[in-house]
Amino acid sequence: MWRVRSVEELGSSHGWRLLRGVLDDGREVFAKLGAASGVFASEAAGLRWLGEAIAVPEVVEAGPDRLVLTWVLQERPSPAAAERFGRDLARLHRAGAGAFGAPWPGFIAELPMDNAPAPDWPSFYAERRVLPFLARAGLPAAGAAAVERAAARFAEVAGPPEPPARIHGDLWSGNVLWSGGAAVLVDPAAHGGHRETDLAMLELFGLPYLDRVLGAYREEFPLADGWRDRAPLHRLHPLLVHAVLFGGSYRDAVTAAARRVLEL
Repeated sequence: MWRVRSVEELGSSHGWRLLRGVLDDGREVFAKLGAASGVFASEAAGLRWLGEAIAVPEVVEAGPDRLVLTWVLQERPSPAAAERFGRDLARLHRAGAGAFGAPWPGFIAELPMDNAPAPDWPSFYAERRVLPFLARAGLPAAGAAAVERAAARFAEVAGPPEPPARIHGDLWSGNVLWSGGAAVLVDPAAHGGHRETDLAMLELFGLPYLDRVLGAYREEFPLADGWRDRAPLHRLHPLLVHAVLFGGSYRDAVTAAARRVLEL
């Protein structure tokens, strides 16, 4: 059993205490502490799965009320690191998954998600990601109706069918840490999904040298025609999550994305 030599409080997020610590063996670690929940086991499972194909922190301990990871020493991103990330992300997606979904309960932030497998991505995305969050997002009636109409069209507008990709599932810039000339991924909502989902999320909130990331990705793993046009489809879920968590203008952003899907 490891022991803690020192601890530094880093604040809080989603109701969890965030800590930086040094163990007796000299390892630096990052810890989340909170009320007993399945969220930490879910994140640990996702990190271990992603870690088979891309850089992630090592899971030191995962319990009902805590998650302890190796500390990531961060640095400024560079064009070379961004290009490496594009290639690494392509290889992660190519590693694949056994189904659309995952064999562990899903979470994004503190919100539970249904990871039960579905036979195809459009039905998985509608039934496991979009419609359950729509019910909690508090959209006006017209906005909710637009999302429901968009969900009914997912199979028509999703592009050519692809096998399940191994995706991070919450790949905004804050979950991409730069260290050692590479990207290290944290806080996943990992599952077998559509690879365009991760790319659309990167674009939603921006990422340093994103053009370099996408260029290297496409060289490694070309994308189907129209992938940029489909970005609003893949952003519906993260925008709904933000509407549930934060409300406000995110509700308008959900409605706007749904209407763009209806125009595809």
